[in-house]
Amino acid sequence: MENKRLQKLSVAAFVISVLPLATFVPILFNMTLTDGVRSIWAGANIFSVFAGLILSIICVKNRESRNVVNIISTIISSFWVLLMGGMVVLALFISFVQ
Repeated sequence: MENKRLQKLSVAAFVISVLPLATFVPILFNMTLTDGVRSIWAGANIFSVFAGLILSIICVKNRESRNVVNIISTIISSFWVLLMGGMVVLALFISFVQ
């Protein structure tokens, strides 16, 4: 029972960690989004990155449920967090330089 629940949780973590890639869909169709939609989209991406990271860490922490999907989900989510952190540091650095 516990293993089935963790398997579902690992698939959900993987889907949530890949969800920020949906940002590229409007670019593929040459769509321009309004400022409000872009803000909501950015908030959803930030939420999904942190939720995917937390869920994937929960799944990887348990030895019985550790598999390739969990590890890949953790790597993807960690990449997104590092990317967001780098953007914040760059924005702060640029604001202090100016």
